[in-house]
Amino acid sequence: MPPNWKPVIEPTSVDKIATGDFDPKKHIQYEPPSKVHTMKDLNLPENTGISSVAVSEPFPLFSTDAIHRMRAEVLSKDVWDNCQYSSNLAQCQLRGFASKYAPFVYDTWKHPETLAIISKVAGVELVTEMDFEIAHINISVKSDKQREEEVQAFVDKKAFDEDEGIAGCPWEDDKPIVDWHTDSYPFVCVTMLSDCTSMIGGETALRKGNGEIVKVRGPGMGCAVVLQGRYIEHQALRALGTTERITMVTSFRPRCPNLPDDTVLTTVRPISNLSELYSQYSEYRLEILEERVRAQLRGFRDNKRDGKKLNVQAMKDFIRKQEEFLRDMNKEMISEELVTMGSIDDSHLLTLKDDGAKVKRRRVK
Repeated sequence: MPPNWKPVIEPTSVDKIATGDFDPKKHIQYEPPSKVHTMKDLNLPENTGISSVAVSEPFPLFSTDAIHRMRAEVLSKDVWDNCQYSSNLAQCQLRGFASKYAPFVYDTWKHPETLAIISKVAGVELVTEMDFEIAHINISVKSDKQREEEVQAFVDKKAFDEDEGIAGCPWEDDKPIVDWHTDSYPFVCVTMLSDCTSMIGGETALRKGNGEIVKVRGPGMGCAVVLQGRYIEHQALRALGTTERITMVTSFRPRCPNLPDDTVLTTVRPISNLSELYSQYSEYRLEILEERVRAQLRGFRDNKRDGKKLNVQAMKDFIRKQEEFLRDMNKEMISEELVTMGSIDDSHLLTLKDDGAKVKRRRVK
């Protein structure tokens, strides 16, 4: 991080900004997205994932005051000193901070109205994944000199390409903020915390089922994008023309315990406090199992009371699915001594290349 870095929006100290709890009437400024792209639009099987929704266009979500409140908490000394991580996918990330150091951020994402908005855009009722994932912050910063040099290089290359009639990948694609990956969790909401007025680039690139790459415009400050990122390979492209790009990524899973929970810990395990991560992961997965067992037991008792015979095959199918659920859960909880912090392998990717040419897509799980 540059030694004299200053955010585009100066972080106001917590004691100088508006106080009080999160208030949706004041802090939410939601407008529906102009378009929502489906899994079919991306040439992905329509039965992939937990919703037909793939990704939304950016949409207004939070007020300027809410963003200032979030920035004040995210950029606080406690968060930077205790919650900073880096990996081979991204250089600077803040994680697992909200429940301890950012009450406004925590309450924002836990509020029923916020959850209702994200669920509506996603096309399925969602809840936050777990407290440790409220929220994940990706940070890219540079000095004023670096910003000016990058913009000039971009302008020079664009002029050269136009003169030569060259069509190719944009210059900013070679150094993404976050490289190609799938998310560990079913859905994410990506919220922009930076001023994007002079930003060039900063889109999210998505890999379609046929291998083609499409881009979704990056959100402006206070705006958000909803993405079913567990099932879609994507990368955050570099942004030019600004000294910072700070995004807040909040993860979600289905509220209904009977919907699939394809959560994996591949991309988050090496950038987490494993004790906290495993504890919260275990708790919510066991709660899902508990709800499923209780529902099955109610049905069993109702049938018994009505004098119906036990459907043995249906019971065996239920047991088999729960065995798979527990087996997947056990697989994700790798012993701490076997985890290399900061190192994320490519097992999260859905596409493999044969001899650098043909792209094959593999199934989730």
